[in-house]
Amino acid sequence: MDWGGLKVGVSVRIQRSDGRIHAAIVSGLNDEQESVTVEWFERGETKGKEIEVENIFALNAALKPATQVSHAEVQQPSAKPSRPSMAVQQARSITPRDQESRIPTAKSRPTIVPPAQNGDAAPVAPPAAVEAVKKQAIPASRRRSNCVKEVERLKQDREERRKRMEDEKKRRTNDPDYEPGNPNWEFLQMVRAFRANLDIKTITNADPIEDHQICVCVRKRPLNKKEMAKKEVDVITTPDKHNTVVHECKLKVDLTKYLENHTFRFDYSFDDSASNETVYRYTAKPLVETIFERGMATCFAYGQTGSGKTHTMGGDFKGKDQDTSKGIYALAARDVFKLLNSAAYKNQDLIVGCSFFEIYGGKVFDLQNKKHKLRVLEDGKQQVQVVGLTEKHVTTVDDVLKLITEGNRTRTSGQTSANQHSSRSHAVFQMILRKRATRKMFGKFSLIDLAGNERGADTISSDRQTRMEGAEINKSLLALKECIRALGRPNSVHTPFRASKLTQVLRDSFIGERSKTCMIAMISPGSSSCEHTLNTLRYADRVKEYGCTPLALQEYEQDASNQHGPYGLLSPGYDPGSPEVKELGPGDPGAPGPSQGLSAIPENSRNNSLSPQNSDLQLLATQNEGEVSFELLHFHEALQELQEMEEQVVEDHRSALQEMEEMVIVERGLLEMADEVDYDVEAYSSTLSDLLDKKIQKWSELKQKLDTFRIKMKEEEIASKNIKRPPL
Repeated sequence: MDWGGLKVGVSVRIQRSDGRIHAAIVSGLNDEQESVTVEWFERGETKGKEIEVENIFALNAALKPATQVSHAEVQQPSAKPSRPSMAVQQARSITPRDQESRIPTAKSRPTIVPPAQNGDAAPVAPPAAVEAVKKQAIPASRRRSNCVKEVERLKQDREERRKRMEDEKKRRTNDPDYEPGNPNWEFLQMVRAFRANLDIKTITNADPIEDHQICVCVRKRPLNKKEMAKKEVDVITTPDKHNTVVHECKLKVDLTKYLENHTFRFDYSFDDSASNETVYRYTAKPLVETIFERGMATCFAYGQTGSGKTHTMGGDFKGKDQDTSKGIYALAARDVFKLLNSAAYKNQDLIVGCSFFEIYGGKVFDLQNKKHKLRVLEDGKQQVQVVGLTEKHVTTVDDVLKLITEGNRTRTSGQTSANQHSSRSHAVFQMILRKRATRKMFGKFSLIDLAGNERGADTISSDRQTRMEGAEINKSLLALKECIRALGRPNSVHTPFRASKLTQVLRDSFIGERSKTCMIAMISPGSSSCEHTLNTLRYADRVKEYGCTPLALQEYEQDASNQHGPYGLLSPGYDPGSPEVKELGPGDPGAPGPSQGLSAIPENSRNNSLSPQNSDLQLLATQNEGEVSFELLHFHEALQELQEMEEQVVEDHRSALQEMEEMVIVERGLLEMADEVDYDVEAYSSTLSDLLDKKIQKWSELKQKLDTFRIKMKEEEIASKNIKRPPL
């Protein structure tokens, strides 16, 4: 580069950032950066600065190279030569030897310029030079500071962003499908674009019905009024009768919106246009013939609260009223009576009985008997019996609809974050075929409307009652999954039936090759329910992942009996046609009581055992390590122990009251005896003393158990706070 008159040690004029112009000494020249390093002395300190060479030449025109001197500068006469400053005079008077000694080196400091003396005029730059500095454009090749580059980059990004926004606004204005005020409009367009590339062929009544031992299907409900008011996007696509696609709406780091598509495959997929009749045709209807072949059939409706389970099983809602004639309950009952009166089965002399009960918080309640609490016990053959369950004989479909309507009115419901009227219990409606003469069970069809699969925020911050019911729901759904999977792989080592009350009651429905199961996974299409929808579909996908492997019943029983003994998957002597209890209750004919070998679950098989082999709950946790953490297992064990102790305390309290009533009768006799003229005082005092001792002992024992129960309640609360839920 041609530096002109610039060299180290030359005095030049520079302009400061505040506009001041003064003299400085050149201390260095930078060829690569095309800049000059100058230093000056100010207020007792040596200061320096790096200035671009153009700025130096603008204030020091005489130092420019000859090729850069403009024609105007050559012809412009100098009005009056300015008096050089003392620093300039000193610089000119320096001898070559002194100048050479003042050239800065890498190890020496540059020459310090003394400040202007009194009487010397401050250097003033020509007006034309100052204007040139202010107005000159920054060359592209000149080095710029990082701050300037960052400001320019931000400016460029801002302009590009504004241009994109303007283009997007024009595109929206010209787009006929644009919906003003819809915050999810971009996601909606992405979903529409995805569906436009699909050849959608939904299931119809013309499609063939396939035979499955385990049938898993999914049903999508339409958007409800609340979701439409929020402008939510329908994120569920059913391209054909087997596949379901979930469009998960996501944002990138730069807030760019995009879709993550999840594809699931099931036996059947129903879109929001499918009616209850269509769903019934492919799910529960094939199971009706199973019970006429001495089999056990179960049909489950599963999903989050508000996804349409009760609508599918019970019927259409018109406001708060439910039309039970269009639900799977009624449709199945219609086909049962149709086959019952057909020529093929009319000579079988069968009758139909119906029972309707709910399982809430690990307890069983009879919905046909004012929610009377029932006990679930095992008989001598380790067969589960629901003691006291009402079973009513029905002859027409109207009788069935009446029972369903009465039962739904008394079913437990509550408010959750997903639904204001959420079903908080498992409703089990059973149609049982029996021989008219012997009352021996011929087949059983169980239709279960499962409680909402509440998770995460719906239960973690609730009170004890809601927390316990939510935990019981999740545990029963997990146990149900394992039992259904065991039905498809009969050589399973062990099935955790006792892990929940639901699977314990339905134990006989998961045994044998004549047992068939259908699960209808209900999903909500709104984008706000996407997480729950994915959980529901993943649950249903895990139920079906092992498929069905046919195996002879004799080999199955032998394998289970050899490995597990009396509490294994199958019990020795199991008979699918064994007598079932009708109108079970104390004093009912044929009801198995304690004297007939009916007993509660043995103490050594309860879930508080430390051995995973002897604990169905711990076995359930081992089979689902990714879903059940150690803290969650500890919470379920504490909850199980709390529920067992609660039943014991209530039973002891009831027993104590009965004894107290008997004692009151005896005490009244004592008082009548004391009213006599010549009563036996010794007998009166000794009898009364014995009664009081028995009362004190009875209430003391009950108080001790109650104190232990309260301690267990505190332990359960502590365990619930330590739960670390695994990532979804």
